[in-house]
Amino acid sequence: MTPRRIAIVGYGSAGQACAVLLGRDGHEVTVFERVPQPGPVGAGFLLQPSGLQVLWRMGLLDPVLRHGARVERLFGDTPSGRAVMDMRYAGLGSRLYGVGLQRGALFSILDAAWPDRARALRAGCEIVAVDAARGVLRDAQGGEHGPFDLVVVADGAASRLREGVAPPHVDRPYPWGALWCLLPAGDWPWTGELRQRYLAARRMIGLLPVGSCPGDPVRRLSFFWSLRTDAFEDWQARGLRAWQQELRQLWPEADGVFTGITDPAQLARARYRDTIVRRWHHGRVVLVGDAAHAMSPQLGQGVNMALMDAAALAQALREAAGLEPALDAYQRQRRAHVWIYQLWSRWLTPLFQSERDTAAKLRDAALLPLGRMPGGRGQMLRVLTGTRRGVFGTLALEPGFVDALEQPLPVGCIAAAD
Repeated sequence: MTPRRIAIVGYGSAGQACAVLLGRDGHEVTVFERVPQPGPVGAGFLLQPSGLQVLWRMGLLDPVLRHGARVERLFGDTPSGRAVMDMRYAGLGSRLYGVGLQRGALFSILDAAWPDRARALRAGCEIVAVDAARGVLRDAQGGEHGPFDLVVVADGAASRLREGVAPPHVDRPYPWGALWCLLPAGDWPWTGELRQRYLAARRMIGLLPVGSCPGDPVRRLSFFWSLRTDAFEDWQARGLRAWQQELRQLWPEADGVFTGITDPAQLARARYRDTIVRRWHHGRVVLVGDAAHAMSPQLGQGVNMALMDAAALAQALREAAGLEPALDAYQRQRRAHVWIYQLWSRWLTPLFQSERDTAAKLRDAALLPLGRMPGGRGQMLRVLTGTRRGVFGTLALEPGFVDALEQPLPVGCIAAAD
């Protein structure tokens, strides 16, 4: 393997994982991040076995389990108590589960795993253009950086550099987004479940256990409320009290959790994109994470895909004879996995975030029975866990990784409730 001089644009989950893995392989890595003081963006997410396996290979599974919350079930119902979704990881493998984790926890874990951070992180440097032929970056002040042997673009779903690699085949914002925040778990009883409440497809509320964070031992839940992005300002103008009343009416069992929302400023606004790029690399530039394949959060695969991208890129650079063959191999491997999730995400999103009441009624009637059918259950669980590859293929989970999931939980990890 030839050590290379590599620039990474973006210090989110994809950029962090690339920095750790490429640095370990002996490459000279420099990360450019536009934010002066990089930190986590978002409340919490669900790590699936696909992403957990990458972290296990990186030697980071223990701290993830130490801070995360073990999630064994995904359950959603209506205000009337009608179950719409009920999926358990045990239906695919008795030792499998997901891990709810705070963005801050994963950021801290990956940040600590990159020993060159103090020297090689250029914070407060916004990259606005890249010369793919020369591997030269230009920042917002007109300064140039490079040349680099490889530029890894990891600047997220709203990437400004994506167009320089290849014009996207699809690149459009979703009309629906979400409000997010972290809330104390208190005595919330479903500590091992992602719980969601639906009112047609116009209202969706979710509570995901996400454990603790370094420096903050309080167990928390990640709360989200589905909302059209063009209604964000109207929501704010409506006032907190009226909205909280609506929350209590839709989900009275969660009233004790909702009392933790006392200020609209607690809630971050999330917007999503649907992006398909037919070519993920050009010249000396390659896309990873949401810059390569942004999609809605319905399948909860964003961070997991980013981790898998980083691992696949590092492996390709390690094994291929040259840069172009390595980037070709990376693209083939990851597109073969990602495309089915982009397709499912595009079809599923209107069933949960839209004004299509008829589609929501069909969802309520059909989703649960499909999930209980032997064939349907397996397909849905494969998609959930990130282990579906193409239409019929399967992403292998290594026996050593599955064994590691079965080990006694490290001190601090939150086990599922009985």
